[in-house]
Formats: sequence, C-alpha cells, structure tokens
Amino acid sequence: MPESLPFFRSNQGTQLGPLEQKMLEEVWLRGTVTVRELLADGKTPLAYTTVMTTLDRLFKKGFLDRTEEGRAFRYSAQCSPAELPRFVAVTGMRRWIESTSPSSLPLSYFVDAITAHDARLLDDLRTLVEQKRSELKKRKGKQA
Repeated sequence: MPESLPFFRSNQGTQLGPLEQKMLEEVWLRGTVTVRELLADGKTPLAYTTVMTTLDRLFKKGFLDRTEEGRAFRYSAQCSPAELPRFVAVTGMRRWIESTSPSSLPLSYFVDAITAHDARLLDDLRTLVEQKRSELKKRKGKQA
C-alpha cells in the first residue's frame, strides 16, 4: 500500500475504508480494470456486487474515472499514488470553494489560514499565483 494512503484516513470527506484502499491499489497496479477482471484471477475473494459497489463509491468520491464498456464499466485512477496527496488537497479545496457563495470570501479564509501558519508563505503564494497567471496567458495565446 502506498505510504500516502494514511493521509486520507484523517481528511474529512475523503476517507477511504480498507476495502476502498485495496481496490484503489488494484486499479493502480492494473491501469484500467472492470469488476469481472478484478475477480477473474481469484485473488479478490469478494462478491461481484461488493467490488462493483466499492468501485462505484471510489468513482463518486472522485478517485476513479469510468467509461462504459458493454454492460459494464471500465475504471481507471484519476491520479497516480505519488499524485494522491495533491489530488486530495485540490479536490477538497475545490469542493470547499464550490460549496460557498460566489465571492472572494473563501479565498480570504485561505489567506488568513496561511498567515496564521507562516506569514512568509504569502510570498510563496504570490509567486505561485503569478506563475499560474503566466501559464494561463501562454495557453490562451496558443488557443487564439
């Protein structure tokens, strides 16, 4: 199991149970998978519906992508094990921002939290914002 998985056990809204962690690891190992493929080798001694429900929950939590394949779904991970902490942090922050009224208030909370932790991080935040703006301008220029 990747070392980053315990990170999720303490994050509200992104907790993964032991079976979800096991299934996510299996998807990482295989790249893409259907329920039937997960059960075919006999290493997963679970009912088809248990695996199907677990993969569906991982999809609904945003950890997996899925595409229709006949009457089933083929699942793939939204991120690699190494990208998992960043993925969870960004997803959590997006949900938090989307759950509030459309204003800059949530961003001011974020800035307050950074300041309370270490005011020097505000300079790092400014640098990151400027880099992202530059990157977005370059992308926009290429699309025009």
